[in-house]
Amino acid sequence: MQIQGQCDPRFAAVSDAFAANFSEGLELGASFAATLDGVPVIDIWAGDADERGTVWREDTIVNVYSTTKTMAALSLLLLADRGDVDLDAPAARYWPEFAANGKERVLVKHFLSHSAGLSGLDRQVAIEDLYDWGKITGLLAAQAPWWEPGMQSGYHAITQGYLIGEIVRRVTGQSIGAFFRAEIAEPLGADFHIGLDPREFARVGDLVPPPSGGQLAGDAKPDSIAARTFRSPPVDALSSRTEAWRRAEIPAANGHGNARSVARVQTLLACGGEAFGRRLLSEAGANRAFEEQTNGVDLVLGGPIRYGLGYGLTSKDMPLGPNPRTCFWGGWGGSLVIVDADARVCLSYVMNKMGQGTMGDNRAGRMIGAFYGALAAAR
Repeated sequence: MQIQGQCDPRFAAVSDAFAANFSEGLELGASFAATLDGVPVIDIWAGDADERGTVWREDTIVNVYSTTKTMAALSLLLLADRGDVDLDAPAARYWPEFAANGKERVLVKHFLSHSAGLSGLDRQVAIEDLYDWGKITGLLAAQAPWWEPGMQSGYHAITQGYLIGEIVRRVTGQSIGAFFRAEIAEPLGADFHIGLDPREFARVGDLVPPPSGGQLAGDAKPDSIAARTFRSPPVDALSSRTEAWRRAEIPAANGHGNARSVARVQTLLACGGEAFGRRLLSEAGANRAFEEQTNGVDLVLGGPIRYGLGYGLTSKDMPLGPNPRTCFWGGWGGSLVIVDADARVCLSYVMNKMGQGTMGDNRAGRMIGAFYGALAAAR
């Protein structure tokens, strides 16, 4: 196994940590990227794209699960910055049917902070139903919230993407995948996709389910909000290998990219709305991600979490680094992105061998620690 790509000599310790994950048998294939002051300083990859031994190449992409949520959130923040969406307005202003069943006062920003009370569906749906945009959004529009919106978070594991995406569709007339591609990914030269063209399938790596199995599930109490959230809609890691999953737009879960493409997009937040020669957000618009919305025990994840607008925020319970204006999100199995606007840093990790976590794991953590240690030494 050889590490490919480039790593600024100042951050050699990160490359060493990346290699250690492989030598300890923790990886099949993976990539890691970092930008500092908007400049790529790390872009490395190694290993295999699948269990057949296909080499992970520079352009290999994989399903990053909930790291996709940061792309959906950024799409909505962009519309808010342009004045096309008021995040403090009722969602029903843009989606009238959504007002049903007592949701007249659910605000758009509640979608971004996982506090809309719609973390799952009352009606049991099959995984194939996730590929039917109209069906899922129709069910969400008709459903009553499971708790008082805005008062507490409950991780909207799959539903968040449909809620955000429907606002984007109602306002722009485009699907969120098309909007994200035209307004964010293409201007930044980012190889990230919400809804994948079959012409790209040949370079997609296969996810390997975590040791506990391929089902994403909540706790053992069948009537808990966590169990209901993960019961409907269901998610199975092996579905990520199917054509139907890859082609669908599931903006909370089925984005495809690698560490480089995630970092190219999220560098926007690290650098006040400008990245790679393109200003897509005003500085104020970018900073909105760091506005605290909820802070407490999440009803689905079961632990304390502090949410901004579309991102988790650093806190004493979940310290992400040395700086206060730091946000993150990660995907089931281990993918992770961290944005540190104070240090103008973006860090991204993407892999195909899934671990146990729903929001990143220690493989990324050791590289993040190495990065900050090297950054402090260099300064």
